[in-house]
Amino acid sequence: MYFHKLLPLAAALGGSAFAQSQAGVDALDRPGNDLYEKDLSNCTGYKVTKHRKTDYGFYADLSLAGPACNIYGIDLPDLKLEVEYQTDERLHVKILDTNNTVYQVPDSVFPRPGFGQSCSRGDSKLQFDFNADPFSFTVSRSDTGEVLFDTTGNKLVFESQYVYLKTHLPQNPHLYGLGEHSDPFMLNTTNYTRTIYTRDAYGTPQGENLYGAHPIYFDHRENGTHGVFLLNSNGMDIFIDNQDGQFLEYNIIGGVLDFYFIAGPSPRDVAKQYAEITQTPLMVPYWGLGFHQCKYGYQDVYEVAAITANFSVHDIPLETIWTDIDYMDRRRIFTLDPERFPPNLVKDLVDTLHARDQHYIVMVDPAVYYKESNPALDEGLRYDAFMKEANGSLYQGVVWAGPSYFPEWFHPNSQEYWTGQFLDFFDGVNGPDIDALWIDMNEPANFYNRPYPGNNTTPEKFAEANDNPPEPPALRDGPDAPIPGFPASLQPNFASGNAPEKRAVDLVTRQPRSQQKRQLGAGRWRSAKRHWPRDLKAGWQHGRKTGSGCGPDECKGLPNRELIRPPYMIQNGAGPTLADSTADTDVVQYGGYLQYDTHNIYGAMMSSHSHNAMRARRPDDRALVITRSTFAGSGKDVSHWLGDNLSEWYQYRFSISQILQFASLYQIPLVGPDVCGFGGNVTETLCARWATLGAFYTFFRNHAEIFANYQEFYRWPVVAEAARNSISIRYQLRMPQLLPPPYKCPLTSPPVDYIYTALYKQNQTGTPTLNPLFFNYPHDKNTYAIDLQFFYGDGILVSPVTEENSTSVSYYLPDDIFYEWGTGAPVRGEGAYVSAEVELTDITIHYKGGIIYPQRIESANTTTALRTKGFNIVIAPGLDGTAEGSLYLDDGISVVQDAVSEIDFSYEDGVFSMDGSFAYDAGVGIERITVLGVDAEPAWGVLVEEVGEVEFDGVNSKLVLNVDVPLTASWSLRIASD
Repeated sequence: MYFHKLLPLAAALGGSAFAQSQAGVDALDRPGNDLYEKDLSNCTGYKVTKHRKTDYGFYADLSLAGPACNIYGIDLPDLKLEVEYQTDERLHVKILDTNNTVYQVPDSVFPRPGFGQSCSRGDSKLQFDFNADPFSFTVSRSDTGEVLFDTTGNKLVFESQYVYLKTHLPQNPHLYGLGEHSDPFMLNTTNYTRTIYTRDAYGTPQGENLYGAHPIYFDHRENGTHGVFLLNSNGMDIFIDNQDGQFLEYNIIGGVLDFYFIAGPSPRDVAKQYAEITQTPLMVPYWGLGFHQCKYGYQDVYEVAAITANFSVHDIPLETIWTDIDYMDRRRIFTLDPERFPPNLVKDLVDTLHARDQHYIVMVDPAVYYKESNPALDEGLRYDAFMKEANGSLYQGVVWAGPSYFPEWFHPNSQEYWTGQFLDFFDGVNGPDIDALWIDMNEPANFYNRPYPGNNTTPEKFAEANDNPPEPPALRDGPDAPIPGFPASLQPNFASGNAPEKRAVDLVTRQPRSQQKRQLGAGRWRSAKRHWPRDLKAGWQHGRKTGSGCGPDECKGLPNRELIRPPYMIQNGAGPTLADSTADTDVVQYGGYLQYDTHNIYGAMMSSHSHNAMRARRPDDRALVITRSTFAGSGKDVSHWLGDNLSEWYQYRFSISQILQFASLYQIPLVGPDVCGFGGNVTETLCARWATLGAFYTFFRNHAEIFANYQEFYRWPVVAEAARNSISIRYQLRMPQLLPPPYKCPLTSPPVDYIYTALYKQNQTGTPTLNPLFFNYPHDKNTYAIDLQFFYGDGILVSPVTEENSTSVSYYLPDDIFYEWGTGAPVRGEGAYVSAEVELTDITIHYKGGIIYPQRIESANTTTALRTKGFNIVIAPGLDGTAEGSLYLDDGISVVQDAVSEIDFSYEDGVFSMDGSFAYDAGVGIERITVLGVDAEPAWGVLVEEVGEVEFDGVNSKLVLNVDVPLTASWSLRIASD
């Protein structure tokens, strides 16, 4: 094997580079490495020894150009370079070891794009060039010669535990990505480090690594935007600075350099081309776009029911109620607390929710309690599905339930084990018949840090000392007051207070599940014929071929590495080792992988397993899974909430940057933070403002921790009003009191259907659902750093108040035509900031001109009821007087659709037209057409029978036509004369 060539060198160095203490960490008290002062001057880099070109790529052998520097490991003496022109917009550049020993992200986790695809060098929009000695390379635009990536003058370092590559950048670059982080959307470019290493990051601190790993950046320049994606799951520091010229450098503790360069040239093009690499995100169920409520600390099933009922009492729409780990028996996954959440009463709760067209979601963590027999433990042992130490013993940690094992996602039995737990428990008998899933703690989080010298405690003692799990809350025989709309079993004094009738406490044995096999996607659904063209390169929804080049026993990682604290230690916010607050990184995973290399994909693997398990429960339905930890490509399986944030104004502000990262850059479009904040006690003012902003997150959930005060929207009158307004905005605006008299036709909002259509387009082509301002105005330099405003969909400009106790907002309007939200009045943007007064219960929103917005005619309390409402088509002409838009309709839930409608709207020369496919019968049609920017009432009368009453608002230049037009066929109407 190739690594044999390294052994004599290691022996010559006394094996020091490979030394690993018995505890898995060497000299924990030594000073940490300084990222900014590392000395690579003795590293000579590599040189090209031979190379060959093909019509579709370039291949070369690389060897050390001089003596090894061995700064953070052993230099690999020989490498190989592979360059592939995969499409006309994508260039693949890979630098790896010659024998495929160094770890690579497994194909099973990240299927490679481009396998079997090729593009000729002459047709590519990108060009690869190199210098032979020392080796360096450039990637440039074929048409202009602009250099996009340039390692010239910088030596490549490729060692057993350290890989270094540095590229030049233009001065003052505009860079975005490299997450997950809570820093500004446009990255700082002076003395700035982005560490990518997933961790349990309470408080989502700025300047540190958070829950996800997304090593992709967008580089936006005057002449276009390009993207650089590094497919590598090892921990890394990406350092950006302008000392001696602007640069970006990769400092990686393992793996190979597996780059994908994407040409753009627009920011939206880069997003779509990145989706070709990661696979496009999954389509979520329609109901998932409703409002969600949760709190860690709901003490029993009665409180969950009461919270749900209180939203109805206060006339605040609630789509889904969630339960945190409180529902579990002593916090053990796949169990119910037999006294506080007995299965018969949980069934009554869920059945009632479903009868009200509401939904129920609970949390599942990966860690499995091991001190007493329980189904998840017993079955996991039977399937041999837990992570193991190098000596073959089961790896032990501590999480909420106490001493725990962790699922081994690489094990071939792991999917069957995980799916079995879902089928057995979430069956409506043994556990709740959940509608979607929430997975947490999957970095994986671990409270027990074994490696430290002097740590002689055991997981059992540690858990006991740290109260894992704590005592449960006091037991109640029923709610304190009647719960409107819920059955007798959930009311006070049920059965004369006969508690045994209310609880089924004997949960020793689960009821067996049906043995009937079900196939994913089986049932009455068939694929519908599409009208809109689909980008076949991006729409790989059902798997694809692989192309890493690794055989079954290859790419598992080099031996004899320091696995807990490597020679180069990344700037891990969790602590001075890789194992702080997570699983030990010397764990040997099934198939020979090491947690050292695979740590960043643990959450992504749990995500795919959980998605598959949910699909097995309801094979015909889309699976909605909300996860904390993500990796590149996770959007094909899951959506994301932004973790354990705080009830602070600065976290409210940076939530906008975070949602833009995931929806516009990382291809995870359903995303949002905990509205009103998770940690700490929120103020009334902040919660009111957050409720209005939350309506424009694609994922909209209020959630708080166990020690925080209750913060359901109805707790304060002002917040309740803000919530009613904001959720109505999300569904359909019903705030006529905000409009000046006498105008009685309030504009409807961009409801669920508007953003649902945007989500569908991202599912099909990668077109972002949420957009930073520069995506729409790439040549307006004033937009590049804006991250306190954003576009919801392609055209709704959201400009929230972001300062505490402020009743005004200063927002930027690009050089374009916009229309006020409530009145529809035209506003000519001049590329300048504008100020406005904003009530505590309101938010500043504008329609961007040039777009047609399909909206519901009125709001509803659930998305099921909303789908029975007709449409108002709002036409917002651009500066040229034209507009276009679209509407996607389907049944909202099925994986495979029997029929869909893909409807295109256009407005030109005063004529509104509707065309496309109309196979899905929505049961409703267009009831109103609202045309903005109309200077004078048309002189002609109504000429078609579908049009009824016409109202003209001369003050706000708005024309409203009440119509009755089915969404079943093409149709047009001349609205204004030439």
